[in-house]
Parts: sequence; C-alpha cells; structure tokens
Amino acid sequence: MSFPVLGTDRVEGVLHTALAGLSSRQDVIADNIANIDTPGFRARSVDFEDSLRTAVAQGGVPDQGVALTATPTLTPVGPNGNNVDLRKETMAAMQTVFQYQTVTRAVSDRLALVRTAAGA
Repeated sequence: MSFPVLGTDRVEGVLHTALAGLSSRQDVIADNIANIDTPGFRARSVDFEDSLRTAVAQGGVPDQGVALTATPTLTPVGPNGNNVDLRKETMAAMQTVFQYQTVTRAVSDRLALVRTAAGA
C-alpha cells in the first residue's frame, strides 16, 4: 500500500505522508487491541518511516507516495494462538499519538508561517 502525496510541495508532501502513515498505524493498533481475545489472531505493526526517510533523502515523496508495510509482530504466541500484548499495544498507541501531535504541530506551524509570509 502507498500513500499519495497530498501536499503541494516537498515539505507538505512529507508531512501529509507522515500523518497518513501514523493514522494507518493507529488503525492497526486499534485492530490488534480489539482482537486481544480472538483465538489465532496475530498482531501486526506498521512501518513507513524507512520508505519516507529514503524518499526524503532522494529529494521528496514521489507522486505515488511511499510504501506502507504492515507485518506480523514477533510477540510470542499464547496458548490460544493469539499474540496481542496489551502493554506493547498501549505503549505503541501512546507513542503514535505523540508522533501524530508532533507532525500536526509542524503542519500548523508551517501554515502560520505561510500566513505570515502572505501578510494575512
């Protein structure tokens, strides 16, 4: 899965791609937690940072976006075949919320800078 670039320049493209990746991560974490008691369910994690980092190093996010990878976690499997670890998922959710807030703040600050530059 890839995320299309929503921004009009490189910085906006990176910020919007990061927000989309973090949003997908939060969805996967919520799915993991919702299935904590589902026999045989395997938790997944989302990674997009490596693809985003590579895109930035190459000059920006391409029009087709960056790769999003949702892979099974390596958490040991319990007796019912489920490997959701509520502590790990809760920590991942908290970290994702903090990252999302940080990127959202960067978007907000960038918009304020544009408004200032435009004399609004």
